[in-house]
Amino acid sequence: MIQELITVMLWSISPFGEAKVGIPVGLLNGTNIYLVFIVAFAANVLVFPMMMFFLDKVNHYLLAWNFYKKSAIWVARRAKTGSGNKIQKYGFWGLLLFVMIPLPGTGVYAGSIATYLFKIEKSKAFYANTIGIFLSSLIVWGTTVLTMKGIY
Repeated sequence: MIQELITVMLWSISPFGEAKVGIPVGLLNGTNIYLVFIVAFAANVLVFPMMMFFLDKVNHYLLAWNFYKKSAIWVARRAKTGSGNKIQKYGFWGLLLFVMIPLPGTGVYAGSIATYLFKIEKSKAFYANTIGIFLSSLIVWGTTVLTMKGIY
């Protein structure tokens, strides 16, 4: 059971899945449905402070590398043209809704980048990301549980 929970945690902190993948992986491995939700949610919440540290402290040094700088500019442009206008316009609520949508490209990684790019107050952004992660995790968890029971 510990190995399955570690797998859930690693998927939930991964930028390739977040809790949107961690929850179904844990449930399909037969792990306790409530424990999967808690571990996936908690691990996904930890991403925000790690990303803020990275963007505030480490990003500055990596911008000296041309490849990283080009990639960062590409990500920034994409973030601003995607949902950037709505996040800027609606602030807390726009960020919360953006993170809440359980689709690829939305989530705490994108929410953290939006927080950094649009200079959203970090404490408000943390709450918006946390609530958004909770709601997204709840949607994925509920859908997966119902699907496994053949109801959905």
